[in-house]
Amino acid sequence: MKKYLSFFRLRFTMNLQYRAAAFGGVATQFAWGFMEIMIFAAFYRADENAFPMSLASTASYLWLQQAFLALFATWMTEQEIFDTIVNGNIAYELCRPVDIYGMWFSRSIATRLSRAVLRCFPILIVAAFLPYPYGICAPAGPKHFILFLITLLLGLAMTVSFCVLIYILAFFTISPVGLQMIFTSMTDFFAGALIPLPFFPAKLQTVMELLPFAAMQNVPLRIYSGSMSGHEMQKAVFLQIFWLIVVTAAGKMLCRAAQKRVTVQGG
Repeated sequence: MKKYLSFFRLRFTMNLQYRAAAFGGVATQFAWGFMEIMIFAAFYRADENAFPMSLASTASYLWLQQAFLALFATWMTEQEIFDTIVNGNIAYELCRPVDIYGMWFSRSIATRLSRAVLRCFPILIVAAFLPYPYGICAPAGPKHFILFLITLLLGLAMTVSFCVLIYILAFFTISPVGLQMIFTSMTDFFAGALIPLPFFPAKLQTVMELLPFAAMQNVPLRIYSGSMSGHEMQKAVFLQIFWLIVVTAAGKMLCRAAQKRVTVQGG
């Protein structure tokens, strides 16, 4: 466990140095957040009662999404890992006396957390002072806030497990570009990154909530904004834990299979 904590600490400390990149990310996310809220506000002006979430709840959802983008964006994969697989440097990783899955998992969590720490506070502070209903509101209640923190961590673990699974699948392809395009597009759509899941038709939403993608950002952001009932929250947390176990176990099994057949050319 100490070696994986060391991987985590080193990667976390290293990424905290990129403050200029974080500043640029904050500016971009502010612009994107304002644009999304203005688009939704235009639709709400027609008939606010026709939507499953209030404009204030939707704005809170969108600001939280921007604040914690680094935790849940599957397109924020580590190109360095893909490069080691493609160019054959994975051989050096396999020689280390560590579990490669655990190493990638700890590194990925550290990278995402460090990016989120640098970006989330400016966004949350500014969004808290924006006029109602365009800013971020307080959580629906103490219970919702506690569950929000728990599901935020579960969603982060789920996102990292899913990304590590993509890394491992790259062992079986010539180029990982196709994998990245397919899986990131699917995740953005089915996890509520483009449109919150409550805005989809009821039958489609029911199916989407059962998929592993919904166990990422969909659950914590909707719990905070109060768009889930007590029973729905219990079901969502159960599905998060279930899919985290399934995806992690699948990734570990596939990783062992990949290491048995990996071929490194050259050198």
